[in-house]
Formats: sequence, C-alpha cells, structure tokens
Amino acid sequence: MLKCAANEDSITLRAEDDGDVVTLVFENSEADRISEFELKLMDIDSDHLGIPDTDYKCKVKMPSGEFQRIVRDMAALGDTCTIGVTKEGIKFHVKGDIGTGSIIRKHNKAAEKEDEHTVIEMEEPTELTFALRYLNYFTKATPLSGQVVLNMTKDVPLVVSYRAENLGEMRFFLAPKIDEEATA
Repeated sequence: MLKCAANEDSITLRAEDDGDVVTLVFENSEADRISEFELKLMDIDSDHLGIPDTDYKCKVKMPSGEFQRIVRDMAALGDTCTIGVTKEGIKFHVKGDIGTGSIIRKHNKAAEKEDEHTVIEMEEPTELTFALRYLNYFTKATPLSGQVVLNMTKDVPLVVSYRAENLGEMRFFLAPKIDEEATA
C-alpha cells in the first residue's frame, strides 16, 4: 500500500486500540488529492517471541544499496545464503541447483562518502546460513537509509538494521538455518 503514495505525500496512520484495521491516509495539498486505504490486521494466536539482549560478536556496517544488490544476485542462484565474517571481510556465498556464487566485501573506510564505507567490527569469526527470501524482504527498507548494519553471533538471529534519518531505526530479525546433518 505504501507504493500508492507519491514522494510529496504526507502519510497518516490511524488505528483503533481494539480495531481490526489500520488506515493509511496519503495527502498531497499541491495536487489536492487525498487517498485513504484500510489494511486488515492479523490476530496471530502464537507464543510471544521475546528478543533477548545479545552481545553480538560481529557488526558489519555497509552501503544498503550494495546489500540489496548482493541479496538479489544471490537469490538468482539459490534459496539460502551463507554469510561469513572474518578479518578478511564479509563473504556472502550461495549454492543452488544451477550454480554457486560468492561475493566478498572488505573493510573499507577510504570511500569519499560515509554511506559508501564498509566497516567490520569482529570479536570472533562467525558464519551462518539464512533464507534469501526473507533477506530480500528486509532489503525493501533500503530507500530509508544509505547504510545497513548486520549484527551476527553464532546460533543467534541476525539483526538487519536501517536507521531512517530523524525518524528512528527499523530492525529485522532472522533466525539462522539449522544444518540437519550436524544435528543428526
């Protein structure tokens, strides 16, 4: 529904405390246009999953557009992506039915613009595998921020963070895929 808004529109979100819909209102005073959409809310009957405070061993800050491109390219080859962080850099690797591929992004603070820096802070090397389908969903937030931050620790969900200037931060959590062979 957010695609229905133009760049110049102001957006208002409305919801009743016990309502079953959220209303999105897009207003453009220059074009004398008001668009209103209602989106049904879901009532999910499941256990609340708490996000524990975690001291992450790897933190990678990189250009969000580059992360989006990497995820899109990896998805063309397979369903899962292994992300490994070492002193060398961050490596994205995919192995699918039609082939394999890998992309390495090295620590780089020499770029002119800060949004183009890749900064890797690592206490210990970490390698985890994630579903590309969900990573691709996360990259929909790329226009909000020039940088994305990936926080990883072994056996803990990945945190993908986008800081929207003057608005706050959007964080996505994704549990790593568990290797069935290792647990059998």
